[in-house]
Amino acid sequence: MIVRIAAGIAADVDEWATLRAELWPDGSVADHRSDLLELLAEPNGMVGFVARDLRGRLLGFAEAALRVDYVNGCETSPVAFLEGLYVAEDRRRQGIGRGLVDAVEAWARSQGCMELASDALLENIASHAMHIALDFEETERVVYFRKVLAEARRLS
Repeated sequence: MIVRIAAGIAADVDEWATLRAELWPDGSVADHRSDLLELLAEPNGMVGFVARDLRGRLLGFAEAALRVDYVNGCETSPVAFLEGLYVAEDRRRQGIGRGLVDAVEAWARSQGCMELASDALLENIASHAMHIALDFEETERVVYFRKVLAEARRLS
């Protein structure tokens, strides 16, 4: 299958937002559309790539950010961070994800990065397998905790 991978543009936003909602269902398509328009207007160290077949169907996307703070498991800064990678279910295992990550890697190198990082929820075994297939290596596992604090009294 021949696929074209390019930087996402405004004309991609509607389809891209629909795929984002499949990856991140907590947000509505409208929310994702708004986020993408903001990303495209002011990228602020972020990039998005989309993959289309020769008929023009959007098959997947990858989004990455440039992080200058500490990134778990990394030794350099800045680090390119793969924020999201999604390929339509009926097009998986055809090299599209790899092509999208290759585009992110090229962007990362152009930004002076020596590392590309990512994460996945502990229970997301499918994502773990995908990362390994795309030549990522697991660096650590972390469980985050929080404690809700009562409202602090104001000192007067």
